[in-house]
Amino acid sequence: MKVKTIEKERVNLITLGCSKNWVDSENIITQLQANDIPVAHEADGSEAEVVIVNTCGFIDLAKEESINTILEYAAAKSRNEIRKLYVTGCLSQRYRDDLQKEIPEVDAWFGTMELPGLLAKFKVDYRHELLGERKITTPLHYAYLKISEGCNRTCSFCAIPLMRGQHVSRSIEDLVGEARSLARQGVKEIMLIAQELTYYGLDLYKERRLADLLEALSGVDGIEWIRLHYAYPSKFPVNILEAMAKLPKVCTYLDMPLQHADDRVLERMRRQITRAETEELITTARRIVPDLTLRTTFLVGYPGETEEEFEVLCDFVRRMEFDRVGVFQYSHEEDTRAYLMEDDVPAEIKEQRANRIMEIQREISLNKNLSRVNRVEQVLIDRFESGCYFGRSKGDSPEVDNEVIIDASEGYLRIGDFVQVLITEATEYDVYGVLSDVQDD
Repeated sequence: MKVKTIEKERVNLITLGCSKNWVDSENIITQLQANDIPVAHEADGSEAEVVIVNTCGFIDLAKEESINTILEYAAAKSRNEIRKLYVTGCLSQRYRDDLQKEIPEVDAWFGTMELPGLLAKFKVDYRHELLGERKITTPLHYAYLKISEGCNRTCSFCAIPLMRGQHVSRSIEDLVGEARSLARQGVKEIMLIAQELTYYGLDLYKERRLADLLEALSGVDGIEWIRLHYAYPSKFPVNILEAMAKLPKVCTYLDMPLQHADDRVLERMRRQITRAETEELITTARRIVPDLTLRTTFLVGYPGETEEEFEVLCDFVRRMEFDRVGVFQYSHEEDTRAYLMEDDVPAEIKEQRANRIMEIQREISLNKNLSRVNRVEQVLIDRFESGCYFGRSKGDSPEVDNEVIIDASEGYLRIGDFVQVLITEATEYDVYGVLSDVQDD
């Protein structure tokens, strides 16, 4: 007797926002695939019947992108090009009630911690045994490792605690297990991410344990680079820097968003640190880790930011000579403390100030890159494109930092391999090189 089988709906998952959202999407994919549901990630021309949009709600531009993407697929549903549309992530967590009224084409909305509910729409259960196992959607040689969720900080401009909740650490054992799983898939570099790295362990172990986690992850065979993203500067644990200096696998790279340098703005932002304390921390970090690559981000146009306060920030950027800098323009976010203030810096002034910081940084970046010329660096090859190989040094994170560009005429290179490269030329944000005569075995 023939048994009729029911073909499961094909799914296309769209990811918007930061690397933390990216990891959430990978966990969704892992759960769906484990239940034999065909799923693609951001597939062009997909024949999927179901679309899931994993949204970002961080600032105005991110919210606009998320809403436009939802509307795009809502229109596709109205044209019968897809059958169902689900929305998850930060925007859905924060604005679900309003969005349900505005976009009725969406079949269901889910918050940041509602994966079991999303899976229930496919008539499958959340599989706890898959914890720590996930299908990565990044290139196979690197992956993000989310070590905690949520944030306990009280920055006046930030809506992340509204969307992600309070800080919750994952255990060292779970994270080491996931790192081993990633290494089995061919991952060589892991980037530790969280809303706030330095808080790691306080809830589980009653003390900060990031340095211990770094040591444990350094013991995972196959993982060669460990990179730190999103560390809060106030009361920064110095033992993290000591671990970085001691453990060869930990990249001498630190992403530490500082947001501002004027004491009055820092106080209004509720950053719990002064300019003098920040400069002392940077000096200490560079003393303990002499080859440290320091990445930071700043926020311009915060309510009440005067030209004088902005000039303090400009002077700070010039003197500190950061290796990598990003700039955000202040976004007036509902339900934050800053929302009670008047958003009194005009949009055009915010843009001018952001451009000014980047102009200052452009010269700093060029000088730093020029200092790399004639130096041999270890480079991880990320991709091949337009006759060139593109890779990164220990001082560069994917998507946001410099690249090392090697002409393909130098020879065949495998994506995901480490090579030694002699830097021969430099621009503001990239360097060029040739293969060194001395290569690792």
